[in-house]
Amino acid sequence: MSRRSDPPAAPAVDAHGAASRARARALILAHGWNATAYQLLNPGIEHWFAEAGDAVVGYVRAGGMRIVAGAPVCPAARLAEVVHEFDASHAGGGGPACYFGAGERLTELLLPTGRWGAAGFGAQPSWNPSRWPEIVARKASLRAQLHRARNKGVTVGEWPPDRAEGSQALRRCLDEWLRGRGLPPLHFLVEPETLSQLADRRVFVAERARTVIGFLVASPVPGRRGWLIEQIIRGERAVNGTAELLVDAAMRTLAAGGAQYVTLGLSPLSKHSTFPRRQMPLWLRLTLHLVRAHGRRFYNFEGLDHFKAKLEPETWEEIVGLAPGRRFPPRALWATAAAFSRGSPILLVLRAVLKGVRQELRWLRERVRRWIAAPGSARPESRSPPTTRRRGRRRRPHRGSRGRTPGPP
Repeated sequence: MSRRSDPPAAPAVDAHGAASRARARALILAHGWNATAYQLLNPGIEHWFAEAGDAVVGYVRAGGMRIVAGAPVCPAARLAEVVHEFDASHAGGGGPACYFGAGERLTELLLPTGRWGAAGFGAQPSWNPSRWPEIVARKASLRAQLHRARNKGVTVGEWPPDRAEGSQALRRCLDEWLRGRGLPPLHFLVEPETLSQLADRRVFVAERARTVIGFLVASPVPGRRGWLIEQIIRGERAVNGTAELLVDAAMRTLAAGGAQYVTLGLSPLSKHSTFPRRQMPLWLRLTLHLVRAHGRRFYNFEGLDHFKAKLEPETWEEIVGLAPGRRFPPRALWATAAAFSRGSPILLVLRAVLKGVRQELRWLRERVRRWIAAPGSARPESRSPPTTRRRGRRRRPHRGSRGRTPGPP
């Protein structure tokens, strides 16, 4: 398969650098409404600025399209004008736009025009954190998880950005978490490399016996007085309840600071999505169904969805993709997948398979090493003393024998 080269950058695009990032950050802190707004500052995302200087769009080039992170960041009254200006800018290079995680405002603006096709890619749960203690009070299973972690000596505290950015313990924890994933690291709106850009973020760290076992990163959603819990990382030494304890600490701290909105972000292909399936073409519905059904070897869709749902979110917000045309085109799905994989989605799957094989071989070598190192590894047959049976009493079938009475000793 020939690899399609992306066209040259449009003149309106400012290279992703320090000046571009500072300019984009100022606009995000002034107008950021989508949960993904602050993620425009993640590595690898380019910035386009409106001619008036009051709007920014973050995107990546993939599959001959510009995959936009969420929606334009701008004053609400300017949204339609900014979308039109950005759409027109593709004549200078970069390809047509496809909005991933468009959000309610942009979806309601573009869908009624009949010139944009939509696809539902999942949902994201959200809370008003001030009501979090009520959820904990009525949810016995959640309290049990919190008590389990606390009883094992886990504590959670917030670290200032300057301490977190230079922490080797957090880096070690992140590396352990990445090694345990079925897929190679993804990017775009699930970028794992956030520890070097924590200026406006909040970091909560779980420790046990003075050892870091997990951490949580929250990014601001200024337009909603809220926060996106962007990462929940568990290291190899994390115990049950660590993730829940991190969320509990973040919810209570953010609520105390006046937050009115918290989301755990995208739950891909979530069963809690209510996006109308009839709006998606048949090929897309079948593709997403197959991905959820057979992709669990590489990504635990159901497990992530269950974890977020058990925290009893107040609402589930739709994660919608928008692309030019009356129906969402195959080209846009491929380009969106390429944005997350930072390359060909097929190569991502092949790398995931290779990673899985290497992991299985490591586990096998470790088992063999432990078996060889164990004393008495030859495991001679044990000789149990003979048992006697009392007359007149039948032996009850052994559990697991499927009703068959075991033979005589």
